[in-house]
Amino acid sequence: MDKYILVNDVGTTGVRAVVIDQENNIVSRAYEEITQIHPKPGWSEQDPVEIWDRTVNVTKKVLDDVDAKDAKNIAALGIVTQRSTNVLWDRKTGKPVYNAITWQDGRTVDLCEEVANKGNIKFIHGLGKAVTGISKVIKPLKKNNTVKLLIQASHLAFSPAFCPPHIKWVLDNVKEARGILAKGDLLFGTVDTWVVWNYTKGKVHATDFSNISSTGMYDPFSMDWSQTLLKPFDIPKELILPEIRESSGDFGKTDLFGTTIPITAVIADQQSALFGEACFSSGDVKCTNGTGTFVDMNTGDVPMASTHQLTPLVAWKLRGETTYMLEGLIANTGSAVQWLRDDLNAIETADETGAVAEEAKDSQGIYFVPAFEGLGAPYWDARARGTIVGITRAAKKEQIVRAVLESIGYSCKDAVEAIKKDTDLPIRSIKADGGASENDFLLQFISDIVDVEVERPVNLETTAIGAAYLAGLAVGYWKSEEDILKHRKVDKRFKPKMGEEEREKLYNGWKRAIERSLDWAH
Repeated sequence: MDKYILVNDVGTTGVRAVVIDQENNIVSRAYEEITQIHPKPGWSEQDPVEIWDRTVNVTKKVLDDVDAKDAKNIAALGIVTQRSTNVLWDRKTGKPVYNAITWQDGRTVDLCEEVANKGNIKFIHGLGKAVTGISKVIKPLKKNNTVKLLIQASHLAFSPAFCPPHIKWVLDNVKEARGILAKGDLLFGTVDTWVVWNYTKGKVHATDFSNISSTGMYDPFSMDWSQTLLKPFDIPKELILPEIRESSGDFGKTDLFGTTIPITAVIADQQSALFGEACFSSGDVKCTNGTGTFVDMNTGDVPMASTHQLTPLVAWKLRGETTYMLEGLIANTGSAVQWLRDDLNAIETADETGAVAEEAKDSQGIYFVPAFEGLGAPYWDARARGTIVGITRAAKKEQIVRAVLESIGYSCKDAVEAIKKDTDLPIRSIKADGGASENDFLLQFISDIVDVEVERPVNLETTAIGAAYLAGLAVGYWKSEEDILKHRKVDKRFKPKMGEEEREKLYNGWKRAIERSLDWAH
């Protein structure tokens, strides 16, 4: 049998290549940062050519490391990427017409608000609210997918993180884009599509259901492109959209490395982490603590409508069966730790935050709200801004650092509480991953404030592992999900130690701090 699975993990801050064996061990890894481009305050871009070059570079490094130029050493390639960051390019030249606009970009806030205030959108909101009210009385209605769509429409949000406003901005502001569009040569794709297209030398223009459902262009209830989301931004029919394929399957082949390697998995980062954490059953929950915090629940084969500002998404499609999830996305939680280190010089390394926070017995009533570029779930306020409240003259660095870490825990609780209300499913435990989950203080606080056991795996690179599992399943490297479960290893479990009275008091303070951060920037 072939020895390894190769994975490209194209994230927000950099590109990682890893080689994984059948026992779930990472035997080689390489990483290169991606340049973050900020032409104006609130704008966030990346160079698509650099993304591709970095992907090739790190892949060459790991293949050399495991002597994988012999085709028998690599069974398959899986690709996992950041979501909603998107590229428009000319299919004849292969050149992007503009930089990739990332999911963190805020240039289209005004445009999104303008669209949301249109009469037809307000009508959809009103209709959705009416249907939501009726479904509370006639509960069987909630099982109908059309009703679910209308319930979701009751808080239909046009977020600047999603792709439609990005596409409109490029078409309206980059002169050559309209010309290429008129010729029928303008391709759209998220980062995964761009990478696959380059790997296959233009033969495959495709994405998977997890990525496309995360763009704000796709309706997970009807499993089709959403005209409700596309039409308000005048997305032209001439734009060439990618083919949507199952997350585990055929995405072509690449021969760039002296051998032919099949590409057999494409999946979005958070969905991949859910799969990598072996959250295969309805009700399973994971919390990824990286640049942002992402809380996701597997909802099985049923897409859930949210009345609490969560996002229903496709988790993956495998063997013809679709698995769904409900997500609470909170941006800039991990970025806040970088802010402590790089801008305030309060710490030297992110690793020391736990020890510094432990030096403070508590945060002395100080709360930090990490709304550098607005707030995500369940508030969705693009005009919210970062806030520190409760400071007295007695405040020390240790309390500020502790408050920043605690903000991640509070954000996780916000999402968990919303998930509980939407699903009525019991949360038995939370599986934590992402770089910040190495921090024992953070995971203990999440366990305390959410009041649930938190479990950390031995290998925190679950985004890469999830893509590896899916790539391996496609070629028989692993036979089934049950086979995968045999190889999952737990590092540590954190159990709640906090009393209910203290938990409630702390969380009420957090909600007051949130109120002060909302609707700040104008």
